[in-house]
This record gives sequence, C-alpha cells and structure tokens, in this order.
Amino acid sequence: MTTNGPIPVPSQTRADRVRNVALVGPSGGGKTTFAESVLYLTGELNRAGSVAEGTTALDHDDIEKRLGHSVSMTVASTTLADPSLLGRPDPVRVNLVDTPGHADFVGELRAGLRAADAALFVVSAVDGVDAPTRALWQECAAAGTPRAIVVTHIDQPRGDFASAVQECRESFGAGVQALYVPDGDTLVGLLSGTAYRLDADRRHRSRSETATVPAADRDALIEGIITESEDDTLLDRYLGGEVIEFDTLVADLEKAVARGAFHPVVPVVPTTGLGVPEALELIARAFPDPREHPIDLFSPAGATLGPIDFDGPLVAEVVKTTTDPYVGRVSLVRVYRGVLTPDSPVHVSGHLSAFSGLDRDEQRHPAHDLDERVGAVSRPVGANLQPVARAVEGDIVAVARLAHAETGDTLSDPTQPAVLPPWTIPEPLLPTAVTPRASGDEDKLMQALARLQAEDPTVRVEVDPDTEQMVIWTVGTAQLDVVLDRLRTRAGVEITTHPVLVPLRETIRSAADGLGRHVKQSGGHGQYAIVEVQVEPLAEGNGFEFVDRVVGGAVPRQYIPSVEKGVRQQLERGVTGHPMVDLRVTLVGGKAHSVDSSDAAFQLAGALALKNACSTAGVQVLEPVDSIEITVDDEFVGAVLADLSSRRGRVRGTAAVGAGRSQVQADVPAVELVRYAADLRSLARGSGQFRREYLRHAPAPDAVLDRLQAKS
Repeated sequence: MTTNGPIPVPSQTRADRVRNVALVGPSGGGKTTFAESVLYLTGELNRAGSVAEGTTALDHDDIEKRLGHSVSMTVASTTLADPSLLGRPDPVRVNLVDTPGHADFVGELRAGLRAADAALFVVSAVDGVDAPTRALWQECAAAGTPRAIVVTHIDQPRGDFASAVQECRESFGAGVQALYVPDGDTLVGLLSGTAYRLDADRRHRSRSETATVPAADRDALIEGIITESEDDTLLDRYLGGEVIEFDTLVADLEKAVARGAFHPVVPVVPTTGLGVPEALELIARAFPDPREHPIDLFSPAGATLGPIDFDGPLVAEVVKTTTDPYVGRVSLVRVYRGVLTPDSPVHVSGHLSAFSGLDRDEQRHPAHDLDERVGAVSRPVGANLQPVARAVEGDIVAVARLAHAETGDTLSDPTQPAVLPPWTIPEPLLPTAVTPRASGDEDKLMQALARLQAEDPTVRVEVDPDTEQMVIWTVGTAQLDVVLDRLRTRAGVEITTHPVLVPLRETIRSAADGLGRHVKQSGGHGQYAIVEVQVEPLAEGNGFEFVDRVVGGAVPRQYIPSVEKGVRQQLERGVTGHPMVDLRVTLVGGKAHSVDSSDAAFQLAGALALKNACSTAGVQVLEPVDSIEITVDDEFVGAVLADLSSRRGRVRGTAAVGAGRSQVQADVPAVELVRYAADLRSLARGSGQFRREYLRHAPAPDAVLDRLQAKS
C-alpha cells in the first residue's frame, strides 16, 4: 500500500469489487472520525480527523462546523488495495456514506441507506444503546439493510466494550456477536486466535499468533454463526463435539452478514486507527456488492418492468441535491446499471407523487419527464470532488449541471426511459409561520425556499389559504434552525417567525329567522331588496345547503341566484371572521321594486339576512381536530397517554406493533399539535413517531376560544 497519496482509482471497477456502506449511529458516536480514519489508512487524507478540533474533513458545511455534528449525508470514496488488510487479492472500492445521527435529519439517513448496500452501525462504548440509537437501528431494519457494528470510545475511561456488546445484543437481537475483542493496543480475533496491531504510521498492520483468546466469547461467536448457517448439519456436528473448520465458519459468517441475519461487532478507536483495518476487512469480505441490492424497475407510464437486471442501459438515481455557489446544482447519483459519462444525454423521470398517492407530494414534487445533458462526473471525498471519465454500476458520483433533476429522480438512457420507486420520505410535521423581515424580500424568499425544497424533500412550504400564512414544515426544530440559517447565509434573507394559526370555522347553535333589508333612495335610480330567510344547523360535515321556498313571486326568479350568491359570500366571511359551515339557509320571502331592485341589491340583502338570523341563532366557533397515530417504545406509553389528556385528546385505543413498541390512536385538536413533533421527541427520548390527518371541525371550548381568537 502506498503512503504517498490516494490510491489511483481504476478506470472501471467490476460491481463485485464495490462496497457501498452507510455509516449509521447517533450524533457523537464517532461515525465521521471513523470515516476519516479509513481515508487516512488508504492515503486519501494526510492526517486523521479529530473530533476535538471541532471540524473534520467530511463535516464541511459551515452549519455542521458550528453545530459540531452532521446535518446532511456525505460520501467519501476510497480504494482498498492492500491484500494483507483485505483478506482478498483484488482491490475493492468503498464508498462510505456518512449519515446524520440526529432524528431531525432522518430523511438524509434514508437517502443514505438507499444509496448504500449495507450499513456499519456505530455505537459508543460510553453512551451505550439508548432510545434514539434503537430508532436508528429500526430505520436500517425497515430498509432491509445488512448491518455490522463497530463500537467506538473503548479507550475512554467509561468505555466498556463487553457491556456495549451486551447492550447491543439485548436491543438488536441474538445475531449480535463480537468478532474481535480489545486487549490493550491490540485486537484479538476470536476465530483466528491472532492479535492485530497497527504500526506507528497507522497504515500497516502486524500480527501475532500468541494471543490469548477468551473461550466464552469464542464459543458464543461460533454458536451464533452456526445458528445462522444455511448448512443444517453444522449444528449437529458442533453439538456432537466436532471442531468446525475455520474456513467454514468464516464463509458462513460472511453469508449470514450479507443476508442481514448476523451482526458481527468490531471494537474501534478511530483516533488511533485500532480496529479500522479489521472493520475494512469485514466490509470487503462480508458486505454485499451492488448487484445484491434488489430493486424494482418501472416505466414512466407506471408499468412494472420487474426486478432490475444488470445488463441493460443506464439506470441511476439522484439520492441528494446540493447547491454550490461556484458550480451550481450538484446531484449525488447512485448508478444501478450501465455507464454514466460526462456530457452524456440522460432522461430524467420524477414520479414521487405517483408512488406515494399523496396530493401534497404532487404539489411539492410534480411528476416530470424530460431529457438533459449531464456535466462533469466526479468522485466525492467529502467536500472534495475528483473528476472521473465514467461511472459504472455501483458507483456513487457527483454530477453537475442537472438543472431539473431533484432528489428521488431517476436518470436513464433516453432511448429506454425507466423509473425507480422512491424511498419513503418522512413527513414533516413541525409547522412554523414565517415572513421576511425586509419588505420586498418576498420573491427572494420564495426562490430560496424552492431551492431548499429541491435539495431536501423533507422540507415543505405552503401558503395556508385560510390564515394566509406562509408555513415551513420541517421534521423538527434542529432542521428548522438549519433552514433558517441557510436562508440567511445563502440567500441573504432574514426571517421572522410567528405562531402558526389554525383554520377556525363557524356554525349556528339553533334555528332562527332572519330579515335582510337593503333600501336606499338618494334621488334618481335607488336600491331596493328585502329578503326573508330561515336558518337551521346541519349535522357535522354536511357543509351548506340553500333552499328556495319562495311563493307568489315575492322575490322574482331572476334575483334568487343573487340572494344565494350574497349568502355564500357572507358564509365565506362568517360572522366573527371565520367561514361558516354545516347550516341550511331557506329563502322564504321578500320584496322587490320594479325599478330599483337589482342583482347587487339582492346580494347585499341576502348577506344581511344571514347575519340577522345568526345574531338570533347564536354562533359556535369550531376548531380543527386531527386523527393521530403515535408509535413509541412501551416504556413511554403511560407518559404519552397522560400528555394527550393534557392536550384535550380523546384516546381511541392502543395496540402492540412489534417487540417493545406500541401504537396509540387518538383524536386531538390541531392547535394542541402545532409543536407536538418536538414535544413527542422530548417526551419519548427520541423513540416516538406520529402521523396526523385532518378529521373534522368540532366546537371549541370558551376557554380555548379566547386563546385562538387572540392569536387570529
């Protein structure tokens, strides 16, 4: 292995020599430092990153530098070429996808899992496994991603590797088994019985065959491998006292990892490099290659083409979109099939809404099909881009000048357009109303928000037609802070935030009669219209009915539509300022003048008649109520139920939805859910998720009404 610079990238790498690996784990666990230690080992970096410095080579965004943790997915590509490290003769290209650990950026995590074929799960020996860590593991499981585990911080005073492995096994299942154990500045391989140590340059590994292997740990590992073996005779042979060959155990371990059934654990100290070569050997030998990533293919018209084959023309996917002040829009692309070259034509298909079936996605990410020409194609190493002549199946590359491609879009050969089904994008559930501080910045703000939505599909922007507020929806408060920061630093727009208003409605309390009289005589042509109506409440959800029961021509037929129009206009305005719903208005009489009556006069009279009737019937203000489903760890169900009660929620039921997880269903007034995305995260220590859907409008209690009216 050379130590004088990066390993040259082969002009074309076969898919079986590519490993796309997502680094997953909570913030502060050491993912980025591990990635930099890998890059140092392979010669991509001249120094190893250090968390203590407050900045690392992969956390290159200004916001990330200030926060001290990742807020976006970053890719670092490198090549492993030292056979002594790989346990195989051929070089292997590894694309490390460093994902954020904060729950607000789960959209970046899911994009990273889509780009990768396996995950290296990073757990701190100091912090252990908490609720947010379990939530990240569940994300990997939901994506069907094979996983191995590295345990960091074993060199810290409170770092206990054995306890961390036990916690992982209790939380993630019996398939978690230590593959190596630390012994001072060496690692002991439980299967090989060999101790491994890094030399002073941290780029070469030495071995010793005199290691002491903990028998209990070795037995547990062998039993775990045999349990997951596809060879049904292996368990009987082992129980019969037969010694299973080393090569057989290694082969079964590698197959079980690739299937996602076994999760070996490697202790790592990224700052010194201890354990990094062993983790890389595990990646090279046990993680699946890109052709083992099952995915279906569709035509732009929606026809199913079946599982993707790997012998056809280009099929690739935009997994992330960024904007560079010098380069412009840059798309991070995972190539699934074929070859992508600079300056080549591609077909861009975006059909997120077609797969999700959600109207709001249709608005946020409309379906589109068009041809574009790509710009430069580069290999990403964090913030640095190294141009390449071609990208082949399995590669993750940065592509410039795709002006219309958005995150989740498919790139394909223009002669054979295709579409990949998008991954599940988390629904943003934290609303914040915003206005630009400077008058005249409205257009600049809308353009900046459009760019942000193209970069991050988990950000949604809408103008509420009822409250006329511009609302930014995010996954949580940390993501909101990043959005506001980027609006300020990138677009130069300072933002003022406001409380989010909920759309109130009105209805009547009882039946009543009303009279509308619009009579004006000011000389010459006057205005004359008298309208008599009856109003009565309708059942919830029945909207509005207008009934004509005029007899004897009291209101001429040509003016009856004018009366209805005036009533509807007053319904939109309401009596106390909110649209009216669920009532019937019956026109029963009135008077007209042969000269002074007009369409406008009867519109005004109809509106006055409705207001007069409502003053007698009484007005009830209605607030929106949402149906919600909350999924949390069982230990937090009691706290969630108590909190829902304080929010005027009506619990409809609870049910188990998996090992240690429960779902709570409830109806809750929308005003009580404005900050619920952040509150639930705090309440359930990061383990909670929820969905909400508008259910109905219901009468607002007087005590709540005062608060709602004051905000409006």
